[in-house]
Amino acid sequence: MRHRFHSLCPYFAMFPEEFAKTWIERLTKKNEVVLDPFCGRGTAPFQALLLGRRAVGCDINSVAYCITKAKMNAPTLAAVCRRLTTLEAEYVPRLWEGRRRMLPEFFHYAYAPKTLKQILFMKQRLDWRRSDTDCMVAALLLGALHGESQKSPSYLSNQMPRTISTKPAYSVRFWQERELEPPERDVFQVLRNLAEYRYASEPPRGENCILETDMRKLPRYREQFPGKVRCVITSPPYLDVTSFEEDQWLRLWFLGGSEWPKRGVVSKDDRYENPTSYWRFIAEIWRMLSSLLARRADIVIRLGGRGIDPERTIRMLVGSSKFFNRKISLVSQETSPLKGRQTGSFRPGSEGCLAEVDCHFQATE
Repeated sequence: MRHRFHSLCPYFAMFPEEFAKTWIERLTKKNEVVLDPFCGRGTAPFQALLLGRRAVGCDINSVAYCITKAKMNAPTLAAVCRRLTTLEAEYVPRLWEGRRRMLPEFFHYAYAPKTLKQILFMKQRLDWRRSDTDCMVAALLLGALHGESQKSPSYLSNQMPRTISTKPAYSVRFWQERELEPPERDVFQVLRNLAEYRYASEPPRGENCILETDMRKLPRYREQFPGKVRCVITSPPYLDVTSFEEDQWLRLWFLGGSEWPKRGVVSKDDRYENPTSYWRFIAEIWRMLSSLLARRADIVIRLGGRGIDPERTIRMLVGSSKFFNRKISLVSQETSPLKGRQTGSFRPGSEGCLAEVDCHFQATE
């Protein structure tokens, strides 16, 4: 059975766990360390733990960090349920009415008053950076914060995509034109139900290190790693495809960010539209990895982009690998067309990324 933590939070622009599983089993042994410096919702490091490896994950975005940290350091189900009971007992609805009224128009169309007040309470009360239990509660809530609420009672918002947060003006117009009303949901009960569902899969245990930082700074944290990195499995941001900061703005808001979509505040690398700047960014990844990996190591990179064909992507990736500063060679390459692209569901007619490449490199000294 697929581990239920894998889909803890719907997420745009990720590789499937089968991709990570295949490469981890092929390239590593038990207890060896797997790294993903752009871990997103933590698929590669989490799969590494499931397979008895040790794991390092890194991402600069707090949504990715929260989700990955929750999966990798999961508290017990009993601890989550106790925490929800405590939070519910502390919640006083009238204390949150004033704050609810002060929010921008989007939030009043997106959430029923009762639900929004509970979300605001949880937003302030959860100490998710310091508490593993609060981190799991926050991650569960991020997964429920928006989605196809007409189809599932697990989503708290008016009808929205589950993978991204649509922009406020577009969302309000969409709801008004269709006369859609937000569902009244009890946040505490939704989270209890989600916790029981997710914990039907036993959480893995194993050494890991999860960091919220720019990947360039990873060498500073090597002493926290659970060993020498033997294998890298990663998928950096694609060229001119999506901006995490914009697309995840509502989840970022819940974790302490802006009430409006922003771009380039959390990370200047979130989306490159200029190929020259993009490949300079890829070169910096190689430079970082060269100072971090074991003498013999494998690196698997999945990459794509708008307006760049797969053959050129491979050539540029191989060319930029000279910045690895050690002997490295391309072992294999594969190109796959993208089918059923997520962009099609909320950006009809979008060109997006039509294909992606998988390249396996090996460092031999």
